[in-house]
Amino acid sequence: MGSTRRAGRTRRRATATAVCAAALAALTAVPAQARQPEHRAPHWELKDTGAPEARFRGLAAVSRNTAWVAGTAGTVLRTTDGGAHWRNVSPPGAGELQFRDVEAFDARRAVVLAIGEGEASRIYRTDDGGTTWTESFRNPDPKAFYDCLAFFDSRHGLAMSDPVDGRFRILSTGDGGRSWSVLADRGMPAAQEGEAGFAASGQCLVTSGAKDVWLATGGAARARVLHSADRGLTWRATDAPLPAGDPARGVFALAFRDRARGLAVGGDYRPDQPSPRAAARTADGGRTWRPAVTPVPAYRSGVAWLPHSRTAALAVGPTGTDLTTDAGRTWRTVDTGSYDTVDCTRDHGCWAAGEKGRVARLEQ
Repeated sequence: MGSTRRAGRTRRRATATAVCAAALAALTAVPAQARQPEHRAPHWELKDTGAPEARFRGLAAVSRNTAWVAGTAGTVLRTTDGGAHWRNVSPPGAGELQFRDVEAFDARRAVVLAIGEGEASRIYRTDDGGTTWTESFRNPDPKAFYDCLAFFDSRHGLAMSDPVDGRFRILSTGDGGRSWSVLADRGMPAAQEGEAGFAASGQCLVTSGAKDVWLATGGAARARVLHSADRGLTWRATDAPLPAGDPARGVFALAFRDRARGLAVGGDYRPDQPSPRAAARTADGGRTWRPAVTPVPAYRSGVAWLPHSRTAALAVGPTGTDLTTDAGRTWRTVDTGSYDTVDCTRDHGCWAAGEKGRVARLEQ
């Protein structure tokens, strides 16, 4: 019986992967004007959040049905029916805060990060779907500015701040975000002059597996990606071939399919500035980065691997969505809608979020 169930799961997984691959092939092969409504290729379907004034840079996709978004004016929303309805679950009294990252473990448990100098950087946790929140961290250091959160599992996670006294600062939790402590910075390389993270999509700090974590930087002479294989105790910095040399340029988002294969996107976030070479890829855990042969055409702030695919991923930004089907070697624009961040789940749920309350789910 066990072997029969395993065989059934294998067949279903193979079928799902084949369907995904076929749909992606259709997306890249069929011109937009030639697609017929009854045979639509994968596309973003906007969901009415009822929050047109909010900009959602924080996104946590739990499944095709459940997702959390976090954004300006202390706004946190949650859906459990695929975006048909959204519940405002914003923490009380958070209207002055700017939420830029949310990490959700399921429909009830989530952690959100507010950014800013000093006490504006805060972390909240809920265990009841946002009905109540507990403030678990308030930054006491006026020199710190927290940008991103990331979790290895439902208990262990990190948060990162821009450099304090010349080194990036890392917070650690071992109880799911209920409490936090600052890690010693002895294993952190010195920061470059002007180097910082970008709180643009909640993807400047990402994990893969039980111990690997990567940190994206910009704003300095060289854009870099820092990697730790021991949950943030020690780090190695590597230059990334993305735009640099200006406070508005660098690596804005990372995505790792496993501990070896990753993608980096970014550029110059100013709308009047070009962003050449704004995408790169690695196959060795970030020890080396290679520029995309055909990069994304403009600044991109979010990136995510498509589920059950070894080579397909999406990158998003204010001017559109790009697709790669060769693990980041080449990219092609497939949508021109504005999004800041993107996240996908194993049950083929891909979500994107951004300005003017925009949240969408990838439909096929």
